[in-house]
Amino acid sequence: MDKKLTILQVHNFYQLPGGEDTVLENEGRLMEGHGHRVLRYCRDNKELKDFSFFRKLLLPLTTVFNPKTYRDVRRVIREEHVDVVHVHNTLNLISPSVYYAALAEGVPVVQTVHNFRLLCPGATFYREGRICEDCLSRGLGCAVRHACYRGSKIQTLACVLSTKFHRMTGIYGKLHYICLTDFNREKLLNLKQIRPERVFVKPNFVDSGEHTVIPEAQRKDRFLFAGRLDRLKGLEMLLAGWKLLGQEAPELLICGTGPMEDWCRAYIAENALTSVRMLGFVENQRVKGLMAESKALLLPTQWYEGFPMTIVEAFSVGTPVLCSDLGNAGSIVTEGVTGRKFPPDSPEALAQAVSSSGGMCESTYEQYMCSYTSERNYEILMNVYAQALGGRNERRETE
Repeated sequence: MDKKLTILQVHNFYQLPGGEDTVLENEGRLMEGHGHRVLRYCRDNKELKDFSFFRKLLLPLTTVFNPKTYRDVRRVIREEHVDVVHVHNTLNLISPSVYYAALAEGVPVVQTVHNFRLLCPGATFYREGRICEDCLSRGLGCAVRHACYRGSKIQTLACVLSTKFHRMTGIYGKLHYICLTDFNREKLLNLKQIRPERVFVKPNFVDSGEHTVIPEAQRKDRFLFAGRLDRLKGLEMLLAGWKLLGQEAPELLICGTGPMEDWCRAYIAENALTSVRMLGFVENQRVKGLMAESKALLLPTQWYEGFPMTIVEAFSVGTPVLCSDLGNAGSIVTEGVTGRKFPPDSPEALAQAVSSSGGMCESTYEQYMCSYTSERNYEILMNVYAQALGGRNERRETE
């Protein structure tokens, strides 16, 4: 596609920053760098703190359909001659009304699927320490019963009503989707009204930046964990695996903070894990530097994950990833090429993966260059836009 597009990015920021915000920024800069015009329609859930009692009372309704979004987006599309509306998140303030606004103006919608919220109101397929897909097999009412969204039955009910209403209107079948992995795509297609030809796979991307790929023979006998220190990330299994490695265990650096920080320090001390060092919060560029020097990144996750950016950051410096064979992480890592995979409940298998992790630095970097660079991402994104715009043109020709 040679035409320079006007793209309207739509995003509802959560009260805490997250990976979706980074993807929004990265894709915006990418498109602008190729000469396209990028506009944004954004809201921030921090606004909720200043809502009057009456506006908070209306929130369950506007979460389903926000008339302000509908009016605003239609006006922007007309005034700015928008070609494509690319949505990242609509909860809570924007609402799915953005879809109806764009389609009413004859403009296609591309929705990036960052999580599992279209199928699971909690967005994670995880509950009470285990993978949970009850909402797929038994209906969305399960989420209300267990208060899966923010621990609130009322807020969960609002999410469920919104999802059910928009399923009934058939709007989800009229959108185009970007899934971050094949695993994401497989899950999304459980929503039967979505047509497979409208669902594309486009991973997130990172630039390798100032870090070079260090040959494996020159790397330190070190492994790295970088992430939030909580049970979902598999810290218990990670440290149990390191205990099994015994006195010959390589160095393990743990970067991050979180609710399990004190537990980790106590476990390390009680079990005399002298090769394990906790570094606390480490800024991103420093983490990438540590990745570049390490033999592998460890991700013993206990849930499906979204799209862990640490995996691609590791790939960008030729560092393989040892991860749970589960969900999106397991979908990204190729066994024996870009890392090793192990059952999410087996410290023994994790220890074995650490012991057999050599010989993959070169193939890991090759995979990065093939799939995760900004230029490759641009090609895929432009193909998605072309398909969406082609569908619009076909509809106009038949009208």
